[in-house]
Amino acid sequence: MRRNLFGVLFVVALLGTAAAHAADTYVLKFATLAPQGSTWMKAFDAWGKELATKSQGRLVVKFYPGGISGDEPDMLKKIRFGQLQGAALSGHGIGEIFPPARILETPFLFHNHAEIDAVRAVIQPVIEAGFRNNQYVLVAWMEVGNIHFFSTRPLTSLDELAQRRIWQWQGDRFIDAFFEANGWSPVALPITEVYTGLSTGLIDTMVSTPLASIALQWAAKTPYMSTQPMATGIGAVVVSDRFYAGLPADLQALLKNSGAPLSQTLIADTRRDDQKSLAVLAKQTQPMAGLQDIDMTEQIARARKTVNTLEARHYLSAELDRQVDAALARYRSGRK
Repeated sequence: MRRNLFGVLFVVALLGTAAAHAADTYVLKFATLAPQGSTWMKAFDAWGKELATKSQGRLVVKFYPGGISGDEPDMLKKIRFGQLQGAALSGHGIGEIFPPARILETPFLFHNHAEIDAVRAVIQPVIEAGFRNNQYVLVAWMEVGNIHFFSTRPLTSLDELAQRRIWQWQGDRFIDAFFEANGWSPVALPITEVYTGLSTGLIDTMVSTPLASIALQWAAKTPYMSTQPMATGIGAVVVSDRFYAGLPADLQALLKNSGAPLSQTLIADTRRDDQKSLAVLAKQTQPMAGLQDIDMTEQIARARKTVNTLEARHYLSAELDRQVDAALARYRSGRK
């Protein structure tokens, strides 16, 4: 009888342990520069609710929006220390994990979004592997919008930027190489200090997207904007592989499978709202007449010089860059 009693108690204990394990809650602390109420945060909030619902409360996302966790390098440092488990990153943050992906931000490389989509589809497996090899899981791909020049004063030509106090995102080696190729001397600041820099005159010119300029309130300080975009900013939703590996298999699958629809939502919403923001800014800003007719041949040459420089510094990958060139050529040839 005593043996039977011990057996029953053992089974009950096992069942209790299993039930407790099944009820474990996994909290994904997730940081982003996107302000509350922005296009991106609306998509992230919906994604968080979806994960909580489909996991029956076992996978919960706790958001830290608006840069309250610091700039993107700060976020990545906190992920390494286990204070955060995930983040939404722009090209700068992506460059801290897998720099070769930034070939997609090469100035004046693509003519439209269709070309970007076609080329990205070809190299997506390489990008995912690059994140994986650097201790991150790429959950979703996103964009931050088309990048324009904004300034407190009108620009008559791009060469005039050599005399301007143009903002460079502090630590961004990609944009630093592009500015260097053009002979510009930027002012390096964290993104969290841009508004103050514009207010005090520390910087007077910058590159940004219409959507970000409005969301981060920079537009009020920059009444002049170029009409022609120079590139499309990339973005990514990532989680640390340590957090991902600690999830039960069903939650891993749930998180991973949520990526494709989240990507579609983020890219579609960003492109739509970036165009809406452009229309709003067209009423509030004046176009830079001197940038209407950019010498594209010269700018493409400077962009190629930037790429070559970054390949030599092993920031970009020559092999991946040639894949991008080939994929773009094939797409354009097929379109013709």
